[in-house]
Amino acid sequence: MTSPADEPTPPEGVPDRVATDLPELTPEELRNTIIYAQELLQFHDETASPIEPGPNEDIIRATERDGYTEVVKLASCAQGCDDCPHGPYLYHVKQESRPEGGTKARWMFLGEVYPDDGE
Repeated sequence: MTSPADEPTPPEGVPDRVATDLPELTPEELRNTIIYAQELLQFHDETASPIEPGPNEDIIRATERDGYTEVVKLASCAQGCDDCPHGPYLYHVKQESRPEGGTKARWMFLGEVYPDDGE
């Protein structure tokens, strides 16, 4: 049995109302809360991304990181092939300022994402 002294301390940035309510939840309610929070986080990450798929591409995931967007996408050949779609592939995308004004996305290919990588 755990004592109140063993109870985890909420990390900095957790709103007081959440830090107060979470310890009162049952394990099942906590698991459901985690699932809901992960879905909300994914929703915010996906909708906030300025990344748009190119022709013959499907973006599986776009996650905002500090200074770049992590993108996992599938690509299909323009004319199709027996192995299409290809990937998934991992990219880091940075928005770079243009001398004439505005920004342009710079895609850096990092490699193929394998199932063992959490996909």
